[in-house]
Amino acid sequence: MLTIVLGLAVSDFVTGIIKGYVTGTLNSTKMRKGGLNKICELLVMATACGLEIGIRQLGHYYSAPELAGVTGAVTAIAVFIYIAIMEIISILENYAEINPQAAGWIKAILRRLKNFKEGKNE
Repeated sequence: MLTIVLGLAVSDFVTGIIKGYVTGTLNSTKMRKGGLNKICELLVMATACGLEIGIRQLGHYYSAPELAGVTGAVTAIAVFIYIAIMEIISILENYAEINPQAAGWIKAILRRLKNFKEGKNE
């Protein structure tokens, strides 16, 4: 999960740089803030993965390994899904600004992803 989040974060950062170059809005302050945001996302994902390991170990200590394994996995997967959807939305938004011809189909996908992220499954 951590590797996938890393890949998505790097893709988002690179597409953001390309978008800034193409639109003429390349800004070092935005890049610095975006880079720090990506580092924080990776830290949150690493923390969720560490929490999964820790909960699993506690389950062995308290003789409830199955329950602890499920609890830890659900926690890490929930964080992973949220960050992955957030990154995919950002990558698609960047691409829509880089390639205006793709904006039509991207907007349709973004509406669905944003509704899913906000819990409005339509």
